[in-house]
Amino acid sequence: MILVRQEIGDVLRDFRLQKGRTLRQVAGKASVALGYLSEVERGQKEASSEILASVAEALDVPISTIMREVGDRISVLEGIQVFPDVVPDDLVAEVGPELSLR
Repeated sequence: MILVRQEIGDVLRDFRLQKGRTLRQVAGKASVALGYLSEVERGQKEASSEILASVAEALDVPISTIMREVGDRISVLEGIQVFPDVVPDDLVAEVGPELSLR
């Protein structure tokens, strides 16, 4: 079974380490308890959208980037190997061609 909270935690930890920041630094900047953030990174606790937004801001990473990485990792775990690089045509028609990545 795929646990989304585990993938979110792994992605947050990976971004934190890429940025060269300690758990204490990110927790302090995000105003999140150190122990709680540690549990989120280990996939033991679910993070609310507010916590995710605070941690993303503390890491200087857009929340959309974090969620895209989580989605990509889950796709791999589900066995989906192809990631679409464009907005589907039916969505482009709804929101306008300026959002297309083509």
